[in-house]
Amino acid sequence: MEYELIRSERKSLSLQLRPDGTVLVRAPRRTPGRSIDRFVREHWDWVEKQREKLAARGQVEKLSEEELAELKKRARRVFLSRCAYYAPVVGVRYERVSIRSQRSKWGSCSGKGNLNFNCLLLLAPPEVLDYVVVHELCHRLEMNHSPRFWAEVQRVLPDYASARKWLRQNGGALLAKLPEGYRNEGMKK
Repeated sequence: MEYELIRSERKSLSLQLRPDGTVLVRAPRRTPGRSIDRFVREHWDWVEKQREKLAARGQVEKLSEEELAELKKRARRVFLSRCAYYAPVVGVRYERVSIRSQRSKWGSCSGKGNLNFNCLLLLAPPEVLDYVVVHELCHRLEMNHSPRFWAEVQRVLPDYASARKWLRQNGGALLAKLPEGYRNEGMKK
C-alpha cells in the first residue's frame, strides 16, 4: 500500500486517487504514522475500486497545449459571468478571479476573497460548474464545510448534491485530460 503523504494544519485525514492511479494522503501535522497507515488500510478497498474505474475508462484523450490555452480563455469569460450572477444571490462580494488548470482542485477561495477555478470544469455539465462557483462563493460566508456552509449551498442550489456526485464520479476523467508534465499557469482578473 504505497502512498504519498502531505502533512499540514488540517483537522482530518483524507485520501485521494490521482488520475495516474497513485494515492495521496493528507493528514494533520501531528497524526502518528500508525494512525495514517490504519486509515489507508481501512480505505484500501475504495482505492482498488477507483483504480478499476480508471482502468475501465481506458486511455483518456489528452488536451494539447493549444486546446488548454483556448479552454482557459473561454473559462475566464464563463467564470467571471457565473460569479457575477451568483455573488448577489449568495449575498457576498469577491475580489480577484483566477483560472487555473490544477490536477487536484476544482476551486478555492482565499480569506481575502480571491477565487480560483479549474478551467477543466468547462468540460463538465453547466450545473456542475455552477455548483463549484456557488461552493466557493459560500466560503465567503463560511470558510469551512460546516452544516451552516452546506445549508447556504443548498439554499442557492437545492439540487447541489447531484452535481457534487457527478464531479466525484467523473472528475478523474476530466483531470486526466491535462497534458503530461503540464505545469499550472493561472490567468487572473
